[in-house]
Amino acid sequence: MNNAVRFGRIAAMLPVSDMQRAAAFYCGVLGFSKTFENGDPVGFMILKREDAELHLTLQKEHRAAHFNVAHMMVDNANALHDVCKAHGLRIVKGLRDHDYGLRAFVFEDPDGNRIDVGQPIAD
Repeated sequence: MNNAVRFGRIAAMLPVSDMQRAAAFYCGVLGFSKTFENGDPVGFMILKREDAELHLTLQKEHRAAHFNVAHMMVDNANALHDVCKAHGLRIVKGLRDHDYGLRAFVFEDPDGNRIDVGQPIAD
């Protein structure tokens, strides 16, 4: 591949079995804002917060994967970890500093989607 193609944004597409529950979590708990929805009932939704963008797709028979489906960079992993714990989310990998320069943890959203969270460790 050469430089003939310039890539723009890319967003994670998360399958959810209950769109309203997912929107309540991502908007109500994590502070995302809905910028687009489609369908009746809603089957697709775009959520944004600062530089982050998530796409939710309704998959009523969704079964969560046993691997991380998205990586989310934040500026305060401790605070997000506390929010996840306070809302009873499953922490798959605990919060810790890694030798590759990130303070990180993995949580499951209400649909079991595993989100890997990272914060660059200051020098």
